[in-house]
Amino acid sequence: MKILGIGNAIVDVICKVDDSFITKNGLTKSTMKLIFDENEFKKFLINLKIEKTVSGGSVANSIVGMSQLGSKVGFIGKVSDDEFGSKYEEGLKKENVEYFYSKKKEKLPTGTCLILVTPDSERTMCTFLGTAGKINENDVRSDAIKQSDIIFLEGYLWDEGEPKKAFDKAISNANKVAMSLSDQFCVDRHKPHFLELVKNKLDITFANEQEITSLIEAKNFNEVIDFSKQLGKLLVITRGEKGAIAINGEEVVECDIKRNLKIVDLTGAGDLFAAGFLHSYVNNMSIKESLEKGTEMSSKVIQQIGARL
Repeated sequence: MKILGIGNAIVDVICKVDDSFITKNGLTKSTMKLIFDENEFKKFLINLKIEKTVSGGSVANSIVGMSQLGSKVGFIGKVSDDEFGSKYEEGLKKENVEYFYSKKKEKLPTGTCLILVTPDSERTMCTFLGTAGKINENDVRSDAIKQSDIIFLEGYLWDEGEPKKAFDKAISNANKVAMSLSDQFCVDRHKPHFLELVKNKLDITFANEQEITSLIEAKNFNEVIDFSKQLGKLLVITRGEKGAIAINGEEVVECDIKRNLKIVDLTGAGDLFAAGFLHSYVNNMSIKESLEKGTEMSSKVIQQIGARL
């Protein structure tokens, strides 16, 4: 198998809202808020018109993108044996993703993410992790990891306790490890741990400019480049309007964004960028070609609703 993703198995529920809904509910636009109370989450859903329901989760979206490009891929993520859990499994199988997890009835339901899309195409997320966030080392299959060229992890999944043990087991059995820092909220919450991972455990790190700047507390982007060069590992950074850049030791490669796109929804832009990059990288394309494929995939997904092509 080329790539095995390990991440939050979350069902995405996509709704269009206006800016006042974001303000009224005390949310910060373009960020992800974790909701720990199931009832609070259900309150959000009242009066919202659901546009689309999709098997999601950041790394799962990337893995599906790689499958669509023709890579042989798999996924590990924890769901419960409930309606959303079954939908989740069906969604992956439909996309030719091998699912290395046997669902059973859990105390918590399958995780759900409410994606609120405002008229400016920005997305604000409210996530009830449910059982997804309770992943432990027994859920992670060593045989599947050892048979994969690269494992791809997400920062959203990292947490103290059981998820950390699952991460450690995955990393110790992997041939090569890639990870996405996921969100500035995750970076700020787990800064020392993420920094240790980037410096010592990961072969490839995906981040956007805000996440990596925050992680290393850089004053400007030149400091990010200097840090990356000293790191001596592959760091892939998306920079919005400024395109994307990959730094691998002294090698610095840049790629422009695609122009004149009709942007509808930015959900999944980073996930599909990682899909295009990793698919090309694992199939021995150059870093430049990998950046271009990542840019092409993210450009496609932002011209439609949802994080899947």
